Amino acid sequence: MTDRIKAGLTRLFEEHRIVFWYDAARDLRAEYEAVDLDGVEKVEIANNEFGLKYRMLRVEPKQKFLVFRDGPEPEMADNWLLDVQLATAVFKADQEAIWLAELGLPGAFEAVVREHMEFYRSSGRIEALKRLIRAADQKSDVLRRMLAVCAGAEGELDTVIEALLGQLAEKRDDGMRLIERANLGDFFWTQVKNAYGYASDSPDFEDFAITLFQSSYLMAMDEDGKLNGEARLMFQRWKNNRLGAEAFGTLSDEYQDLLKIEADVKGRSLKALRPADHFEATDRQIIRLLVEAMASQTVSSPEVVKITRERRQSHWYDRYADIYLALAHAAEFQQLLAEANLTMSSPADGVKRYVSSWFKIDQAYRKFIHHMQRSGQASLLGALFESIENRYTTHFLLAMNDAWQDQIAKLEKWKIDGYAQQRDFYLDQAAEFRRLKVPQKVVVIISDALRFEVAEECLREIRSLNRFDAELKPMIASLPSYTQLGMAALLPNTALTVKGDGNVTSHGMPTQGTPNREKVLAMGRAGDRVKAMKAADFMGLRGDEAKELFRDHDILYLYHNRIDIVGDKLATEDRVFEAAEDAIKDLTKLVRKLTSANFSNILITADHGFLYQHRELHETDFSVADPSGEEILVRNRRFVIGRGLQETAGMKKFSPEALGLAGDPDILIPNSINRLRVKGAGSRFVHGGATLQEVVIPVLRVGKRREEDVGKVEVQIVVTGRGLISSGQTAVVLYQVQPVSEKQQQRVLRAGIFAKDGTLISDEHLLTFDYTSDNPREREMPLKFLLSREADRFNNQEVFLKLQEQRGKTSHFDDYTSQRFQLRRGIATDFDF
Repeated sequence: MTDRIKAGLTRLFEEHRIVFWYDAARDLRAEYEAVDLDGVEKVEIANNEFGLKYRMLRVEPKQKFLVFRDGPEPEMADNWLLDVQLATAVFKADQEAIWLAELGLPGAFEAVVREHMEFYRSSGRIEALKRLIRAADQKSDVLRRMLAVCAGAEGELDTVIEALLGQLAEKRDDGMRLIERANLGDFFWTQVKNAYGYASDSPDFEDFAITLFQSSYLMAMDEDGKLNGEARLMFQRWKNNRLGAEAFGTLSDEYQDLLKIEADVKGRSLKALRPADHFEATDRQIIRLLVEAMASQTVSSPEVVKITRERRQSHWYDRYADIYLALAHAAEFQQLLAEANLTMSSPADGVKRYVSSWFKIDQAYRKFIHHMQRSGQASLLGALFESIENRYTTHFLLAMNDAWQDQIAKLEKWKIDGYAQQRDFYLDQAAEFRRLKVPQKVVVIISDALRFEVAEECLREIRSLNRFDAELKPMIASLPSYTQLGMAALLPNTALTVKGDGNVTSHGMPTQGTPNREKVLAMGRAGDRVKAMKAADFMGLRGDEAKELFRDHDILYLYHNRIDIVGDKLATEDRVFEAAEDAIKDLTKLVRKLTSANFSNILITADHGFLYQHRELHETDFSVADPSGEEILVRNRRFVIGRGLQETAGMKKFSPEALGLAGDPDILIPNSINRLRVKGAGSRFVHGGATLQEVVIPVLRVGKRREEDVGKVEVQIVVTGRGLISSGQTAVVLYQVQPVSEKQQQRVLRAGIFAKDGTLISDEHLLTFDYTSDNPREREMPLKFLLSREADRFNNQEVFLKLQEQRGKTSHFDDYTSQRFQLRRGIATDFDF
């Protein structure tokens, strides 16, 4: 008690030179005697009023005095020190007065303490309240601060509600019970009614929470709810705040069944549901409607992409990200196929068209299948998959490669004019660095079955790294397009000979296996120090070991096998697109480690590409004819090697000379995408044939720049008219200046409307700007802001739409750009949502 009395007196003496203390109950003499305040003289009233007055006012006019009277304060007519007292302060030592003094509040606030005594029985709550109280607070402000303390919040009523919602999600009611015990219940519910429109004869917080969810959902559908627009705004802020996200998810799951949302969303259109993410059922229904519309082709591809982009703002997006991505890639596939003209005038024209645009159809198909598999929702996506698979197989793979087959049929030699041949790779591309005036070191990464379209995605990943540059060019694989021949063709080679077991020799030396390949590699340029090893072994080297490898060698061949090792097995071929994703990650990491080890010239290529169809093949997908001849040495799904092979319907025969091979074996290649029947082998992932997907392989050249070259896209606020906000909501357009590319990366911004003093007066949006379109109109983002009741205080003032960017991984946001508006609303409290 003495400490609190001392604290109360100290605060009074901060503003007054003289303080009176009347001990009306004559029970605080001991406390008076114990008080010792620096610079304060203690005196007592004992029939010495005139002497005290003369001393305090005349003799010691600067000295601080604590004037104590053992007894109650005299009536005014009998109080000879009344004039002094009225000009100074009176200390009350009763419990209410002590608490008021401790809070620095005047006696006029006595009811704030007296009517809520339970609140003040905790020193922790008093300390918390002291931190929140402001000098200009009125009684109602102090009561609101008390609510915040009870709930464990830090701000106004909205933060109290958010804290109580968090407790409700955890099945706790600590805050509400304390509010009731502290006799703050009536005040709380009055505040809730005034702010959010909640009215009930028997108010209950869970009832309010359920009503809040229901009303916010209905208002998102442009329907009336029981609560007002301010409630919707508070709900959105809480829902979108990462601190409230878990509680929101818990309560939403709980109230979804109670409010029969599953049944409600089934009766709503896709357009109506798009603004909502209050319940998980909304996302599920949006997905169902999108799948149905896409399977029946009743929604445009750009619209699908737009909707899936919008849903990234949904609370539930992470749960359904793979489904949304599958839908977006399916839409991209449909758009690309619709725009494709799958004709060609020559083999060179066919390759040109494939590497400039057609490969994107393979890519979109791969991404769709990959995300469909990851989603685990094969049943949900079943109808869409059937549609995509049928169109991919019939309208793309077959149509394109039938046209390509017509061109191949005219070839006498396996050579496409204007395009590099795989068997010339070492001489023309790898050894090129060694022939420079100042010879440079080079590393070649050969990734087994790295199809051109996978390499193009890898190109973008590598180019997105700071100070990395890369370019991609096509190269034509050797025929048959299988591993042993492709690997041999990438080495220094003469007299490539296919043996009876399918293995290949060069310079008369075997080429299968890393040790043998290193020996053949040494046959290239005299004096070059060469090394061949597995990429995984290189990744296992320490940094100093990798640098020693660079120091001691001129040409390094690294063999990477992620796609082929998965796709070429019957048990795992359906996971080949997952392996392609892993291959891109592997190669990106490999490039980074190589540059860290001082390698600056990096070539990435492949032995062959591949064909893949996700659905089990139909009988008609297999070649009708059976190969025949003097001797069949190797029979594969996509090629036959033998001697004296007969021309066979459905297959094209090549002589070894036509393929640039030594020896006498003939080669049969099934036309277009047909397969041969081979027992026990997988039929969905195949290679060895002559389709564009199998024989157009990548050469990816990677280099390192000295200067930083990666930045973020710019974003502008587009304002039309006078920049005036005249209602409870306002719409703007945000414009992404450049399309996202490898070197111009996405930018994530937080957007909100603020008063001049920094007060947020609207809802906030977290926005990702990652548009890739070259069309400026397709990089516009329309956005609507809802103003809060707090905006009333700033009517007829300037306010600012701010775009803010997070600083690293911190919780701090820096201003990115802003736009000034004039807030001029005719009726400030009219929320016209």
